[in-house]
Amino acid sequence: MLRTHTCGELRLTDAGETARLSGWVDTIRDHGGVKFLDLRDETGVTQIVVHDDAALRGITRESVISAAGTVRPRDAENVNPALSTGSVELFADSLELLGAARAMLPFEIGESTATREEVRLRYRYLDLRNPEVHANIRLRAEVIKFLRERMDALGFTEIQTPILTASSPEGARDFIVPSRKHKGRFYALPQAPQQFKQLLMVAGFDRYYQIAPCFRDEDARFDRSPGEFYQLDFEMSFAEQEDVLAVGESVLYDTFTKFGGEKRVSPRPFPRITYRDAMLRYGTDKPDLRNPLEICDLTDFFANAGFAAFRGKPVRGVAADCSGRPRSFFDASLKYAQSIGMAGLGYLTYSDGQFRGPIEKFLSPEQKPELIALTGLSDGETLFFISDALPQVNKYAGQIRTWLGENLGLIGGNAFEFCFVVDIPMYEPDEETGQPAFMHNPFSLPHGGLEALQTQNPLDILAYQYDVVCNGVELTSGAVRNTDTELMKAAFAIAGYDGDEVERRFGALYTAFSYGAPPHAGMAPGVDRILMMLTGAESIREVVAFPLNSEARDILLGAPGEVTEAQLRDVHIKLR
Repeated sequence: MLRTHTCGELRLTDAGETARLSGWVDTIRDHGGVKFLDLRDETGVTQIVVHDDAALRGITRESVISAAGTVRPRDAENVNPALSTGSVELFADSLELLGAARAMLPFEIGESTATREEVRLRYRYLDLRNPEVHANIRLRAEVIKFLRERMDALGFTEIQTPILTASSPEGARDFIVPSRKHKGRFYALPQAPQQFKQLLMVAGFDRYYQIAPCFRDEDARFDRSPGEFYQLDFEMSFAEQEDVLAVGESVLYDTFTKFGGEKRVSPRPFPRITYRDAMLRYGTDKPDLRNPLEICDLTDFFANAGFAAFRGKPVRGVAADCSGRPRSFFDASLKYAQSIGMAGLGYLTYSDGQFRGPIEKFLSPEQKPELIALTGLSDGETLFFISDALPQVNKYAGQIRTWLGENLGLIGGNAFEFCFVVDIPMYEPDEETGQPAFMHNPFSLPHGGLEALQTQNPLDILAYQYDVVCNGVELTSGAVRNTDTELMKAAFAIAGYDGDEVERRFGALYTAFSYGAPPHAGMAPGVDRILMMLTGAESIREVVAFPLNSEARDILLGAPGEVTEAQLRDVHIKLR
């Protein structure tokens, strides 16, 4: 046996017993004739006492060794309460070198998180030895295990869906895979198991789920991997929107309650906020409800006010208690506003029943109490004004709200504040053409059905789509599905797909719906983002064992890399 115990297992009750431990040498300390080794594995650290210098020949920090000897209690003055094994030590009779390590390490294991990311990822196997980083990956395993247990308990069946599939308009670029057997044709890695999980509903599986790998050729962000990610993908037959929200709410609440430490979790039911209200009240469809500030719409008020700069434009206001703040605070707010593209940032301070600020002179005596009533302004508060065209005005107002919340210390870090954003628009203008394009999932059911698609402005049509947001981060999206083939054709036609193309690109789903499709709906919480929130990590890469870097490169193994000419010929590819 290479070990009888792990490095975090020995206790006073083991004193006098013979034990053998194996692990990595964390530290070596010389105390004049006696050397002490801290031996580490993923369960903890045990102190090893060595009297024979010869036994240490060739052993350096991070070498893998096996130590055999007798467990003895530490002297009272040497007990280490920081270690679970701190009351005992192993007096080594023998040491065996199992795996030698280079004398020079690229970084100190315990300080790896302070090392440049490129170096960390190049030596990721060393970075993962850092107990802090290691714990993230262990937590990931525990969370995924718990998610499976919850879904099983709720009557869902775990089913794996294909990785090699067909390209689908999910809103991002596909990773494509050339076919060797079918010249000039390509597979695509799934952006999500969307069509397959809907086909499983048609096949009669009542409740499906999987911890699904998804692949999207997107640029990296702090909360988004550039290549692949995992999600808890689930779908329910004979279900409406509230049925799905109830399941998502239950699973997420239980997960964050179990693994969130001392942080408070939003009580159930989570607030439901319409997309329109979220954009108006918070300036974003991902509202951080830890921030108590809200945006008010002052467009109608300023339509009749004497301030020409706001007349005829959307105007938003954000009220915050800035009492006691020096002039430099307001200068900083203006500087920030200009840095995000705003022309300026007007404000009024209400104190002792009086308004003070550059806009005050444009308000009539009758308008001042009206402004207080509209905004709920209290004594000592400052009202900041944002004016621009839609939708930019909402975005700017949201950014100012966030800046104020952060700089006034209003955003508490000891809570997970959840909400559902519902009634999301079905379409949005395409950035290049300006024509209607799907805002989210193209297979969603529109409010108003076929009549809405035929009679309403596409940009006014809402969908039975929903997002789950926690502390300003989108954890999941989902929708009630469109299972009517005529409705499906009409929805895709608005986005520029003719009927033949719909049948060709989504033939399996289109045909399956003509053989009796149950109403169904689902969602897919992101596992990586859940872990990022639970650990408080600043980047999603901290909770992935072997992530790509921000440039979508695998520094460790060298992907993407070149392939041989023979490999290219096999798949009928010529580089240009």
